[in-house]
Amino acid sequence: MRAKPGRDGRAKKGLLLVSLSQFIADQTANGLAGDSRLRLMTIVWLRWIAVLGQLAAVLAIWLVMQFPMPVGYCLGIVALSAWVNVALAVKYPARHRLSVGAATALLAYDLLQLSALLYLTGGIQNPFALLLLAPVTVSAATLPVISTIALGLIALVSAYLLVYHYWPLPWYQGMRYEMPLPYKIGVLSAIGAGVVFIAFYVWRLAKEADLMSQALAATEQILAREQKLHALDGLAAAAAHELGTPLSTIVLVTSELARDLKGTPHVDDVELLRDQAVRCREILQKLTRTPGEQDAWYARLTIRELVDEASQPYRSGPVVVVVDGGPDTLASGTGVLEPVMLRRPGMIYGLGNIIENAVDFAQTTVEIRARWSQTAVTITIVDDGPGFAPELIETLGEPYVSTRRQNALQKEGKAGGLGLGFFIAKTLLERSGAVLALENRPEPEQGAVVTITWPRDTFERQDTNLTA
Repeated sequence: MRAKPGRDGRAKKGLLLVSLSQFIADQTANGLAGDSRLRLMTIVWLRWIAVLGQLAAVLAIWLVMQFPMPVGYCLGIVALSAWVNVALAVKYPARHRLSVGAATALLAYDLLQLSALLYLTGGIQNPFALLLLAPVTVSAATLPVISTIALGLIALVSAYLLVYHYWPLPWYQGMRYEMPLPYKIGVLSAIGAGVVFIAFYVWRLAKEADLMSQALAATEQILAREQKLHALDGLAAAAAHELGTPLSTIVLVTSELARDLKGTPHVDDVELLRDQAVRCREILQKLTRTPGEQDAWYARLTIRELVDEASQPYRSGPVVVVVDGGPDTLASGTGVLEPVMLRRPGMIYGLGNIIENAVDFAQTTVEIRARWSQTAVTITIVDDGPGFAPELIETLGEPYVSTRRQNALQKEGKAGGLGLGFFIAKTLLERSGAVLALENRPEPEQGAVVTITWPRDTFERQDTNLTA
């Protein structure tokens, strides 16, 4: 004897239904509000293509193959779509962007119009029943999920009705072509599977493209910030040029005052003021140097200086950062000179971001090893943390793929990231000519290993206009 559900069970089911209804309502309200990514011109052109295709099919079957069919009704339905296009083109400008609700309604109309044509020409038996996938595919690429689900349901309901309700398929005079019911059910199943698979596939592609564009925009913002820092050099040089004249005047006046006040208690103060003005003028003269005249110790970095500068902000925390640099004795021996590069803020930023990730995940130690040979320059960053998750190691470096959410669950107080930091770092380093390789340390050790490799001639190139 089956037990009756208790009051708690009914309450939980009721709460679940209310929550589901609220979710659907929220999704509908959010999805139908605002503009879509579908322009009116796009949907108009797609409908014109459909109108021409439908007109050509109807005329070919009626005039060329001479199959009996309700040609008047069919041409009327095709003409209705043409008039809808004309009305939209007259009422709205070509660049008008449709709202989500309007775009969904227009695509629903296309589904119903095609269903009406299929009803007059054999229903699900008509080979063109496959075109029921088209409006759902367009929605998956440009509209919210709730719109795609609604259009998919309309397509499936229409296909189901066309299995049982239709006019005869146009065929030879005096003959009626009728497919068995199992075949029609098979076509219906194929259309349903196509709606689900193609809609999901196109939606994933559109979502990934959107995420990639957002991530690239964030990268461009980082690069723009670095370029602004470079622009400060020009502003400093301009300020130094403008301040040169008043400082020269101060030096001249204080020299005359020192001569006039010679032998008085104030002469020492005036001479001190003159010396400081001279020092200020010398400092400003350094700022007005051209890039080729900059101090070599600042404009150029060895690989060990690069690692030191990138890792410096992370050496004061609880995690020990160990830096080691030297030639790759196995590849080129010990007599290879240390490579020297021009200072590139993007490269320093990218390397520092990867070091920061290693420090965040490490338990006690992060090792940074710099090696060079006659042909290659390599920086290896090793931590003793949990390592890369096996399911993410192949996709790390893509936008919005992050292990920080898992780290946040393991370490209380760590906030989950969006996955853009590593993407930006990887992009900046790859723009400098580097190749990144990710792996985990071999057992029984644990931790992640990031290897960054440059061809030596690329690492030492003299192009000062490189962003990275």
